[in-house]
Amino acid sequence: VVRQGAERGSSSRPSFFCHGTIDKNVFLPGGVGHHANGLTKTAGSNTFSNSKPGAAKKLVIKNFKDKPKLPENYTHETWQKLKEAVEAIQNSTSIKYNLEELYQAVENLCSHKISAKLYKQLRAVCEDHIKAQISQFREYPFPYALDSVLFLKKIDKCWQDHCRQMIMIRSIFLFLDRTYVLQNSMLPSIWDMGLELFRFYIISDLKVQSKTIDGILLLIERERSGEAIDRCLLRSLLSMLSDLQIYQDSFEQRFLEETNRLYAAEGQRLMQEREVPEYLYHVNKRLEEEADRVITYLDQSTQKPLIATVEKQLLGEHLAATLQKGLTHLLDENRIEDLSLLYQLFSRVRGGVQVLLQQWIEYIKVFGSTIVINPEKDKTMVQELLDFKDKVDHIIDICFMKNEKFVNAMKEAFETFINKRPNKPAELIAKHVDSKLRAGNKEATDEELEKMLDKIMIIFRFIYGKDVFEAFYKKDLAKRLLVGKSASVDAEKSMLSKLKHECGAAFTSKLEGMFKDMELSKDIMMQFKQYQNIPGNIELTVNILTMGYWPTYVPMEVHLPAEMVRLQEIFKTFYLGKHSGRKLQWQSTLGHCVLRAEFKEGRKELQVSLFQTLVLLMFNEGEEFSLDEIKLATGIEDSELRRTLQSLACGKARVLTKVPKSKDIEDGDKFSCNDDFKHKLFRIKINQIQMKETVEEQASTTERVYQDRQYQIDAAIVRIMKMRKTLTHNLLVSEVYNQLKFPVKPADLKKRIESLIDRDYMERDKENPNQYNYVA
Repeated sequence: VVRQGAERGSSSRPSFFCHGTIDKNVFLPGGVGHHANGLTKTAGSNTFSNSKPGAAKKLVIKNFKDKPKLPENYTHETWQKLKEAVEAIQNSTSIKYNLEELYQAVENLCSHKISAKLYKQLRAVCEDHIKAQISQFREYPFPYALDSVLFLKKIDKCWQDHCRQMIMIRSIFLFLDRTYVLQNSMLPSIWDMGLELFRFYIISDLKVQSKTIDGILLLIERERSGEAIDRCLLRSLLSMLSDLQIYQDSFEQRFLEETNRLYAAEGQRLMQEREVPEYLYHVNKRLEEEADRVITYLDQSTQKPLIATVEKQLLGEHLAATLQKGLTHLLDENRIEDLSLLYQLFSRVRGGVQVLLQQWIEYIKVFGSTIVINPEKDKTMVQELLDFKDKVDHIIDICFMKNEKFVNAMKEAFETFINKRPNKPAELIAKHVDSKLRAGNKEATDEELEKMLDKIMIIFRFIYGKDVFEAFYKKDLAKRLLVGKSASVDAEKSMLSKLKHECGAAFTSKLEGMFKDMELSKDIMMQFKQYQNIPGNIELTVNILTMGYWPTYVPMEVHLPAEMVRLQEIFKTFYLGKHSGRKLQWQSTLGHCVLRAEFKEGRKELQVSLFQTLVLLMFNEGEEFSLDEIKLATGIEDSELRRTLQSLACGKARVLTKVPKSKDIEDGDKFSCNDDFKHKLFRIKINQIQMKETVEEQASTTERVYQDRQYQIDAAIVRIMKMRKTLTHNLLVSEVYNQLKFPVKPADLKKRIESLIDRDYMERDKENPNQYNYVA
């Protein structure tokens, strides 16, 4: 069969037939004859001929002069035949005629310009059939849930039947669809015509549409409450609404309103009933369920508004309440999974992360303040701070996806709470470092020690009073170096390097000077051992300390044995002979000795301070001495002597016996040598009480820091005034704050300015008392 014209496009439904194309001619059946010399085919006035055997063949096609006429009643009879076929399809009965024959009939009618009439007739038949379908739905009962499902199934069956019928009808009328309909842009295709009629007569009926949408919403509501439903039915019905182009107007708007109402009520109820972790898991489950609905049966266009509705009602409306109710608990208990989910959910809501950030800052400040402010926690403060810092770092890394805002907020919060109690944290950090760097600390390997020092440096960065840290660190470092209690020189130098990197060379110059003094002292002692005329059997080791580098020590005059005095003089002569113009001042408070002692159990070596040595050597001269006698003989200051005797007679290693027995040293107490002294070690260290920092030492260190600060404030003010010559009070204060590395109260700063005015470094302006002039 030869078709007229090339097929112009195709509709959305498949066609059953495919035909060739030759120009614009129509061929009807004709006679065929054979000749000995060639082939002739006759078809109306068209001829194919080949006159000579072996000659080149030519094909000549001539147009009809007159188009053949259709037989009488052909149009009417053919339409009746087509109408019967359409009605058979609609009634699901067998078609009497061959589909090819029906297709040919449609083509013949179209070829004779009967397309418009044929289209109208087809539309009328389809319209009558669809009109007849509406009655079954109007009368359908609907009060109960079961009826709603049956109704939906009936609607779905009607829709499926309609689609199947229209595909069959279109396949018969395909020629009409691809010629006449395509050439008339105002006409809908046969498939679209079917959709229009179904929409107009079935779904646009208010009762039917209302029942359909209500039924769909009821099924979704039942699924949300946990029931199993027919999802395929829902998918088919919602696909129908999309094909009919009424999905958004008739369904989506109502669906989103119902969703909003449901989740608003659910959010309010569950926030009261459930704990935060349980509530968060419920929200996450709901979001996953709604995302699954979009994939399974809802239109893709619904996804964004649907998810936004759920997020708003279950999360957005309860951001502050969720955090107030449960964030502190989650952070206290380090609930990593719950916190991860919290952050993930809050990230979905506008402003959620910001609200979480504010609560995060508040939590760190409150929790950190409880560590720092409470004096009872001083012993464990630094370790608790380190543990807390590790904990918040872990939460930021794992739960908050290393969000830079949370990192910066954490640093600011730490800086705020750690400086609520001025100076104490700095002092305790210095002491914590001392405890870790001191010999006998077997808690950590070198690698672990290095990591721990790095962590301490992070806490150190947050404190304002770094000069307080320096003062206490210097004092403790001096003890470690002088008593040989440093665990590792490498660890000491590593810490020094970290401080230098953090605070600059000026901060560590004195500390570095202390190390240099110790190294120089070793060299000097090697030279001294080669020095002639060293009498006796006492081995002397001297550390030469540069006064500017080391902490200030109050010299104490004590009565040394003659052999010790003689050795001191020999060393003094040796040293001053090499370094003229220098002055040596002996610091008896820092001296320590190793004594050999004979007890009934046998020989022992006692590692003791110089003061303990002076007391013990007295018992070579006598059996028993009173407190006053020992004080007179040694010249040791009263409180220091009492601490010394306490360490010897009341400590763990009691080499002296005290009468009467008690923990404290009282006037009139008498002491004698404990010949029955026993100890499992050969060398025994007796210096616990002597090495312990006293309240006075602590106060004097803090006082020295304040004194140094005053000098620094004075220097900063003079430096600024020298450069600016004239400045108002506010500008001067502002510049001083910028230069200083520690906090200063405005009242203290004002006192320093008054002091400098009194000492003629600067003066008030005569016309403007709020302005200062530099005095050259």
